[in-house]
Amino acid sequence: MGSRMAANLVSAGFELSVWNRTEEKAARFADEHGARFAPTPADAGRDAEAVVTMVVDGPQVEEVLLGDHGAAANAGPETLFVDCSTIGREAATRIAGRLLERGHPHFVDAPVTGSSPRAEDGTLTIMAGGSDQDFERARPLLEAMGKLIVHAGPAGHGQVVKVINNAVAATNAAVVGEALLVAARAGVDLDALYDVMSAGSGASAMLELKAGPMREHDYTTLFKLEHMLKDVRLCLEEGQAVGAPFAFAALTREILTAAMGRGLGEADFAALIEVLEGQAATRL
Repeated sequence: MGSRMAANLVSAGFELSVWNRTEEKAARFADEHGARFAPTPADAGRDAEAVVTMVVDGPQVEEVLLGDHGAAANAGPETLFVDCSTIGREAATRIAGRLLERGHPHFVDAPVTGSSPRAEDGTLTIMAGGSDQDFERARPLLEAMGKLIVHAGPAGHGQVVKVINNAVAATNAAVVGEALLVAARAGVDLDALYDVMSAGSGASAMLELKAGPMREHDYTTLFKLEHMLKDVRLCLEEGQAVGAPFAFAALTREILTAAMGRGLGEADFAALIEVLEGQAATRL
C-alpha cells in the first residue's frame, strides 16, 4: 500500500524522501521514481514540510515517528505529520499528544480504504481526523493518493470511521460466505443466486469483490486477513469504550480468529470462507 501511495505522490509532483524497514525496497523505489533514499526515518523527516507514514499498527507508528531514529527527531515545528495507518483512536490521539509534547502540534490521522488496486491507481477513500487547518494542509497530499477525501472530525475520528467501516465489510463478507453455503447445500445454482443478489437488496461491495474468490478458493491477497482481524478488534474496543455493542462484528472476529488458527493470516480475508465451510461441512 505505502509504495503505491508514495508513487502517486511522486506523480503529483511532490519531492519525496523515502524510508522502509527493508532498505532494499526503499532504495529500489527511490531509483525507480526519482525520490531520495533515506537510511532512517529521522533522515527522511529532516526539514520536511510533511511526513506521511503507512505501517501496520500503533507501536510501529510510534517507533517510526518517535523512536530513537524517528522522523520527529529532525522535523521542524511546522512539519505536518499524516499517518495513513489503521491504528485506532486511542493510539492516534496518544501519538498526537506525544508529538505535541515534543513541539510538533500538527497531526492528521488519515487511514485509507480500498486495498492495493485503488492504492495503485490513486482512488483510495481516505477519512481524516485533525484540525480544520491541518486537514486543509494535508488535502493536496491526500488528493494525490485518494479519490474521496472525508474530514471526519478531530484527531482520532478518522480511525473510528475506518475501523467501523472495516468491521462492517468483514461482517458482510462473512454473511456472503454463509449465503453461498446455504445455497450450495440447497442445491441452488450459485450463478443464479449471485445474479439476483447483485441486482437486488442483497447487493454489496463484498458480494461483488469476494463471492468469486470464495467460490474459487482464490485468496490472492488484496487485504490480509490478519489486518482485517486487527481492524475488527479495534472497532470492538472502540465500541466497548463507549458502551455500544457490535455483536455481529464480535462473531466475525471469532471467524477471523479461527482462520488465523488455520494459518490463513497472510491470505486475503476472503479466506474466512474456509472456516465457514468447516462449520457447514460443505465445500463450495
